[in-house]
Amino acid sequence: ETDEIESSEKDCGCGALKRDENLRDSNSECSSGTGKQLHDNEDSVTKYMESNQNIHEANEEPFESAVFIKGGEFQMGTDKPVFVADGEGPVRKIIIEDFYLDVLEVSNRKFEDFVKNTGHITEAEKFGDSFVLEALLSENVKSTITQAVAAAPWWLPVKGASWKNPEGVDSNISDRLDHPVIHVSWNDAVAYCKWKGMRLPTEAEWEYACRSGLHNRLFPWGNKLMPHDDHYMNIWQGTFPDNNTKEDGFISTAPVTSFPSSSYGLKNMVGNVWEWTNDWWTVHHSPEPQHNPTGPESGSDKVKKGGSYMCHKAYCYRYRCAARSQNTPDTTAGNLGFRCAASAPKTTTNP
Repeated sequence: ETDEIESSEKDCGCGALKRDENLRDSNSECSSGTGKQLHDNEDSVTKYMESNQNIHEANEEPFESAVFIKGGEFQMGTDKPVFVADGEGPVRKIIIEDFYLDVLEVSNRKFEDFVKNTGHITEAEKFGDSFVLEALLSENVKSTITQAVAAAPWWLPVKGASWKNPEGVDSNISDRLDHPVIHVSWNDAVAYCKWKGMRLPTEAEWEYACRSGLHNRLFPWGNKLMPHDDHYMNIWQGTFPDNNTKEDGFISTAPVTSFPSSSYGLKNMVGNVWEWTNDWWTVHHSPEPQHNPTGPESGSDKVKKGGSYMCHKAYCYRYRCAARSQNTPDTTAGNLGFRCAASAPKTTTNP
């Protein structure tokens, strides 16, 4: 967001997980850009923690899981991209209409309720496998795998991995019901949101909510990664991908209620799990002002935002509000989830 950010066009394979992606046995090197930490205004962290007049209490709203977010104008993107190839820029003026957004990422408990009520079978279950971080797998599961993703060899295709068996058949979610559901495709996420009478947020809505009313900042609370030496999100500490020191308390996903809320009342907008948005992927953005943009009319990949517990500054500095990545709509992985949104009724004025 300032000249202190170093840009890079290298890619680490964050968007490489595709059902049609060629797998290979040997590892491949993967590097990425890094960014230097910026400095906050003194009141930015305090503002992050304070209540915001744009937000109402969730229990007063039509959607019990969501908060009302008052629309407005903001600067989307960045002119100091870390990953140029991701289409993080240019900065453009965007006007957003009022909308609702889930306070929390959709949890295993809520997704389980959806499945019980609808009989929905996820795409990971239909395909019979999903992508899992090697470091989280048991030795028994790893012994059965001979392939890895060429662009990101720490990802392994695991037979039987799904939302209810996150690390394969010898794992379950009995002690993770309050963690975000993972191994859900864009199509699965759309199905859940429709069942709730909602939809996925547009990329613009998502970024507007992530920025929490702050201008030209990296994170929902400002620019400091750890204000007051406290952890504000779930990302990778240590050396990726072999050693997560879990200084934030988590080696993989964290409960959806973890970490401080933003001034918009939202939790885990960055880190924890990537979140699907409704938009088709493009890296070409008009610098002209736009009103409630919804992205391209078609494409091959969908936009995901927010980064995940696997993001490390040395290889995937994408836990920033302006950062973005993509996957095909049928892709599933152990760090990919979602939250739902809904349009707010348009207010009318008497003549």
